[in-house]
Amino acid sequence: MTNHESMTLASECAQSLFQRDAASQAMGMRLLSAGPGCSRVGMTVRADMVQGHGTCHGGYLFALADSAFAFACNSYNEATVAIGCSIDYIAPARLGDTLNADCIEQSRSGRTGNYDVRIENQQGQLIALFHGKSYKVRGPVLAQETPNE
Repeated sequence: MTNHESMTLASECAQSLFQRDAASQAMGMRLLSAGPGCSRVGMTVRADMVQGHGTCHGGYLFALADSAFAFACNSYNEATVAIGCSIDYIAPARLGDTLNADCIEQSRSGRTGNYDVRIENQQGQLIALFHGKSYKVRGPVLAQETPNE
């Protein structure tokens, strides 16, 4: 597969997953880019995402990173799920912040992979670091066409 074909496949997989992902869409996430083993997802911190200390609830940060992880690890058209994730919160995100989660594949072998996500705000300040481990399950990400279609 050529580099162009790999990029196209990754983009199609990410777009297909995102279109079916009501949770990410409801949180206002935007799929910004995707490539083989990588993705970038954006989200703006809304008032309903702010917790009692006046900063973005960590669950939203985790969800943002988890979505970026999902788009990256499913970029090869092989259905893949998380089998473990962790996050370190570095700095608070605040109301109105535009966050970007960049996911990069660190390893992929057999049925498992390791991915790191870096969340930064609009000023490039590090907000959180996330690590996810993936597991390949059966089936493709993209719907398979049948001869009658």
